[in-house]
Amino acid sequence: MKKTLVSALTTALVVGAASTTFAAANPFSDVPADHWAYDAVSQLAADGVIEGYGDTTFRGNQNITRYEMAQMIAKAMAKSDVSAADKALIDKLAAEFSDELNNLGVRVSNLERNADMVKWNGQARYTYRSLRAEDANKDGHKNRTNSDKLLFRLEPSAEVNSNWHVNARLDATTEMSDDKGSGTNHDEEQVKLQRIYAQGNYGNFQTQLGKFGLYTPEQGLVFDDELSGANVSFGKDLKATLYAGRIDVSDDKGLYNGLDKDDAANMQGITLQYASPASKWTGGAAYYHLNSDAFKKVYEEGAKAVGLNGKDPYTNSNDEDNANIWSANLGYNFDGTSRLFAAYANNTTADNLDKSWQVLYNYKGAQAENKGTWGAYAAYRYLGTYTSIFGTEDAQVVGAKGWEVGANYAPFRNVVATAKYFNGKGIDSDRDVDTLWGRVQFFF
Repeated sequence: MKKTLVSALTTALVVGAASTTFAAANPFSDVPADHWAYDAVSQLAADGVIEGYGDTTFRGNQNITRYEMAQMIAKAMAKSDVSAADKALIDKLAAEFSDELNNLGVRVSNLERNADMVKWNGQARYTYRSLRAEDANKDGHKNRTNSDKLLFRLEPSAEVNSNWHVNARLDATTEMSDDKGSGTNHDEEQVKLQRIYAQGNYGNFQTQLGKFGLYTPEQGLVFDDELSGANVSFGKDLKATLYAGRIDVSDDKGLYNGLDKDDAANMQGITLQYASPASKWTGGAAYYHLNSDAFKKVYEEGAKAVGLNGKDPYTNSNDEDNANIWSANLGYNFDGTSRLFAAYANNTTADNLDKSWQVLYNYKGAQAENKGTWGAYAAYRYLGTYTSIFGTEDAQVVGAKGWEVGANYAPFRNVVATAKYFNGKGIDSDRDVDTLWGRVQFFF
């Protein structure tokens, strides 16, 4: 139905435009008065398939051009609710006027094909985050930092052929705290091309080339970001993935903001992950290597700002410009509705705050397409600053340890509401910190 509608609309537009273009000088010859096509067109008109010139006449005392005949046939070809006899007449006419239809027909075919090949998905969402951290004097007073952000996202996907697609992500964001359209601490009313990459699928082999999402099997413990470069995956139940590229280490990553740092780090990595429909167990291991001058004097800006960092910010005295991170994960699916998952990671190059780990129990989960579905989870997280630099940070706080609970619910079709709460302490400072986090998403 969708394809027929696109085809009909496209044909009408193209034919209308072509009629205007060729009204002044038509390069096509007339169809002879005794040509069998007139009888065929008359039959199609009698059956309500063709409407002549639009005023229900065929100007019977005038010969029509082959181009005008092709216009009528093109309109008939766009209809699907025709009888077998009329379909046979349309096919016969199309064969007779194939040269005239070639230009028009190819254009209609290509437009219809491209409409089917390009798919658009997206979402509009509102996110609230309130981070509260205890003062350095530990008098019980907490500094509060609030964030109210709106995001509009478009994610087009275009089919190149049966094996390749081109994908992109466009984000437009605004911070509602001042609603001024400009600011120094956040990206307000910015439109940014977050991702653009080509993806090739060949059975158990897959590759991505460009700037793509980097969410590794530790479930946000190490990476929840974008990588500019390439990855290749191969295998079925046991899948290996190789990564190579560059990842952003600019000042929002909590790394040294001096003039001697790079804006991006070179990154190479490999993950081995097991998951089989026949088994309730999942598990894997990974290794990541990053290199950048930004690692020479790293510190956790976010923790320093809220009073969590109890040490001098310049903690890597060995002047290393590398990060070498190992990780492992293990999961168990109980009954199809609940899952227990654990992951551990260690940056062997860092001097301190070099370990991260989390244990997560998840029950069900909201499905955007199914109204009334819901889910809940509970987790304990320990997020070392120099291991989870690029990890997820919504309710949880990098540089802190503590409990987190959350739930999501689909009150309407394609609408999901999520709430999370984190309560813990700074790993170094032992100061209290807690976060309220909420999000409403509208998918389309």
